[in-house]
Formats: sequence, C-alpha cells, structure tokens
Amino acid sequence: MKMAVVCRALEQYAASAPMDHLIIHTGQHYDHDMSAVFFSELNIPAPDSHLGVGSGSHGEQTGEMIKRLEGVLLEQRPDCVLLYGDTNSTLAGAIVCAKLHIPAAHVEAGLRSFNRRMPEEINRLVADQLSDLLFCPTAEAMRNLEREGMSDRAVLSGDIMYDAALYYRQVAESRSGEIANRFPARSFALATIHRAENTDDPQRLRAIFSALESVAASTCQVVLPLHPRTRKCIEAAGIRPGSVTFLPPVSYLEMLLLETRARFIITDSGGVQKEAYFAQVPCITTRDETEWVETQENRCNVLTGADSAAILAAAEASASVGPWSNPYGDGDSCSVILKTIEQKLGTAVSEVPA
Repeated sequence: MKMAVVCRALEQYAASAPMDHLIIHTGQHYDHDMSAVFFSELNIPAPDSHLGVGSGSHGEQTGEMIKRLEGVLLEQRPDCVLLYGDTNSTLAGAIVCAKLHIPAAHVEAGLRSFNRRMPEEINRLVADQLSDLLFCPTAEAMRNLEREGMSDRAVLSGDIMYDAALYYRQVAESRSGEIANRFPARSFALATIHRAENTDDPQRLRAIFSALESVAASTCQVVLPLHPRTRKCIEAAGIRPGSVTFLPPVSYLEMLLLETRARFIITDSGGVQKEAYFAQVPCITTRDETEWVETQENRCNVLTGADSAAILAAAEASASVGPWSNPYGDGDSCSVILKTIEQKLGTAVSEVPA
C-alpha cells in the first residue's frame, strides 16, 4: 500500500520529471491473497525482479533475501533504494545497501514498541541504523531518533499510509458492492489477529478467541478475515469455530471498507490500528505495547494484551471514546519523501503532486 502511493505519484509527474523506478519483490508474501491481489487492485506495476524467497525461519528467510537481493542491486546500481516498514524484506534491503554502499531511505522510520521480542522491532532498529534517510510518520518517531542520535538523517514526512487511506478510501467506496450489502455500517466488530506473540502462544490465542466469541454473543457480530498462518495456529491450538464470522483474506480496498463500517476494531496489527484511527473507529489492540502511541489519545486505541476481560471491557466502553486528532500529516507525505530524495541526489525536479 505504501509503494502504491509512490507509484501513483511517480506516474503523475513522469512526463515533466522522469525518474526510473524499479520494483523488487522479495517473495516474503507469496500467497496470492496476501500479495498478487494488492498489485492488481492498486494498479502497482509488475515487479521488475521477483526473488521468490518464500517462507522459512527468520534467519533462513532473511539470509536468502540478502543473497538474492545483492545480485539484483549489483546489476542495477540504483541511486537510492526505498525500504518500507519493518518486515524481513526491510531488514535484508538495509543490510545489502549498507554493504554495497548504495543509499537507502527508510519509510516509516523511528517507530519503537520497545519490545525486542518482536521481530519487527529488531528489523526497524537495524533499518534505521543503516539507512541514509529516515522518513518519520510522526513527531514522536522523530523524538525517538533524536534520543538515539540519528536526528541528522531524520525527516518528518507525515504518514504515507494516511496518503493511501485518503485516496483509496474513495476508490473503495465506489466499489463497495458485496461488502456494503453483507455488512451494514456499525452492525459488526472487525477483528484481525496475526502477530507471532499471539498466534504462537496457544494460551494467548485461546484467550483472545474466547473474548471474540463473547463479543459475538453479547454485543455484535464479529468479522475476522483470517490470515493463512493464523488459521494454522487456530487449528493447532484446538480452537473450534463458533459465533465468529471467518472470512478468507480480504484485499486492501475491502479491508478499508470493513474498517470504516465497523462499530469497533479488535486487532494486533500496527497498520490496522492506524487505519482505524484514520477512520475514527474505536480500536482495541491485543498487544502489551504499540509503536503508534498517538492512537491512544482519548482511549481511541486501548491496549488489552490477551486479557479476555480487558478486551470485553474495552468493547463495552468503545462508544464513548474520542475525540480524534490528526498527528499523521496532511496526506502529502509522498511528496515530501520524493522531493527529499531528489534533493539528496542533486537532481532538479518539478513539483511532486500530493
């Protein structure tokens, strides 16, 4: 979704100020419903290189990415590599760029959960240390980098996911169709569970699903698009489907529709926490910490961990949260990112559209 915003901006001003943009797909997300559908739905060009890494342990997957990515970057010798978020792909890209002395720019830099048991926390820490440009979505992210001695490379860009939400929400509404008919606004709670800290701990997973079943029985329908990995963990933990409505993985546009229509959201996803905040929908986060601390203002986002009672209490109190502020920029972060990269590379470029 972040890359889709960049692709759209580059396309809009390509005639006056062309910039070659190559897409490398590591293959970390290889399931069609978790990868290919996003390229087609968001009109992202086909990848110029597909590394085909696939699944594996963190070390195995990251090692294969490093090995295969090095050859591509040696061949292409880009002026700059854009790294998004906090995945193993981000980590591998940062390491290879540093070793080959290729400038790297980290989009969504400066986020900290302060929980090093999270793989994502390690990925973002290393990516920030190694990247040449650090694009921060919020003032808090800037402060984190200042405390860590990296403020000289940090730029407050605003949140590129806010750019995406503003634009693609309109696209989603124009294609609402089945989702709108099946799930009327404010008639359901939306849930997503996929973080390893929850899925890999059967006790936590059972507690969360117990809470979801209770919400479905006492408050409103609970709709859960099921991540393939979560499905396997549910089966392994012996959790039986009950009142929760399971859906197959949904596309980004369908997810935006579900988020904006939900009465409240229960999630362990960083991205969904933000999108809930963008849509001004109460969020309950089944984690013990969040890197998106701004969403917690006025209890718009409540941290419950895997505590069933806390999840239920937050669900019952969700109608009284707010108001929402906007710490994520003006929806023009892509313009800031591209202009800064161009200035760093010393090229004159015309105005970048928001």
